[in-house]
Parts: sequence; C-alpha cells; structure tokens
Amino acid sequence: MPLFILSILLQIALVVHIVRTGRNTTWIWIVVMLPLAGSVAYFLLEVLPDLMKSATGRSVSRKLSKSTDPVKDLKEAISDYSVTDTIERSMNLAGEFLKKEMYPEARSLYEKCLHEMQENDPALMHGLAQAEFGLEKYEAACETLESLIKLNPEFKNPDAHLLYAQVQEALGNEDAAMHEFEVLHRYYPGPEASYRYALLCKKLGNAELAAEIFTGIVGNAKNASKQYSAIHRRWLRLAESELKN
Repeated sequence: MPLFILSILLQIALVVHIVRTGRNTTWIWIVVMLPLAGSVAYFLLEVLPDLMKSATGRSVSRKLSKSTDPVKDLKEAISDYSVTDTIERSMNLAGEFLKKEMYPEARSLYEKCLHEMQENDPALMHGLAQAEFGLEKYEAACETLESLIKLNPEFKNPDAHLLYAQVQEALGNEDAAMHEFEVLHRYYPGPEASYRYALLCKKLGNAELAAEIFTGIVGNAKNASKQYSAIHRRWLRLAESELKN
C-alpha cells in the first residue's frame, strides 16, 4: 500500500480517536495540517500516557525516551500550541519545525499565522522565507523577503539579510549575491556570512580574495573568546579546511 494512503488512514484514525476520547479539538488541525509531526506528537503526548498505565506501555515509554529526547523542545512546543493557539506559541512551534528542518510543517504554520493573525509581521515573513528556502522554493523565498522589506522598511535583521544573499546565489544572480555578501562581510555578527562570501569568490575565480577572507576568519577566531569559538565551531572548521585545501 502506498505510503501516502497509509498516512491518510493514520490521520483518519487519529482524528476519530481525538473525537471519541474528547481531546482538545485543536489536535485535529495539528494532525491534519502537520501529518508527520502532528501524528507523532499526538501519540507521544496523548496516547502514550494512557498506554503507560500498563506494563507494556511503561516498557514502550522507556524505549522511546532515548529516541525522543532530541525532539523534547518540539514536543513541548506542540503541547503548548495544542492548549492555546496564540501567536507566540504558533511562532515558537514554527521555529522548532525550522530547527528540525521540517520545512513543509514550518511553512504551513507560518502561512496560517500570516493569513489569520499578523499579515505583515516581519518575523513571520522571515520565518516563512526560511521555510521556503529550505524547500528550495527560491523564487517564493525571494518574493517573501522583498515583500518583507517593502512592507517593513524599518526592519533590520542580519539573518534575514544573509538569507536574501543566499537566495540570490541560489537563483543564479551572482552579481547581486556578491554585493549582498560583501556588505554582510563587514557587519554580520559571526563568520558565516564571510565564509559564504569567500566561497562565492572562489566559485567565481577570485581565489586570492577567497583565501584572504578564509585567513581572516581563522585569525579572528584565535583572538576571540572560547565562547566565540564554540558557538561558531562549524564555520571556523570549514574555513580551516578551505585553507588546507
């Protein structure tokens, strides 16, 4: 049986369970709109506690505990959202979806928030653009970010700026991307923007400038605090690897 059909049958079964057991009806929306995450969350937060009353349930719970620890924050966000659908809890849940790279679920929730709550909210639009980028919907992400700036000209966010530069590169607008990365290189808090700028320079044939930037990233880290090195470990190691190569 195709996986899609199994997913639909599971959703129907869970919706029936929600109705018959008198659960909060918000769970219906979560299960229907967020098939994978919603179904898993409903089982862990609503069904599993009932199963734990039995010895078998307690055994299942113990076996699941280790594997579910990595999604603890996500479960808590879904639990909070299932109690009260507030803008704050919706944004928190959507943010957790982004962290787990659950881009379809994040996009769905951000779109819901924008349509029903805050149509032009810059934080929500930024989140939606992140989800669209993760789904490789680069043109949509570009349109969202450009609308964000048009509707919120006072909004200044380095991460949104970095995302816009990445979108331009993904769309093949390399001149525009170079311009944005060059600006980010001068002010972005952390080495990620500089690293991406150097990679683009290398890609476009300017190996000398790329090496200069990579060297600067590594050199700055040597004079920075241990906390800085720990937070940005990924980008520092990548820069070091580029220099070795």
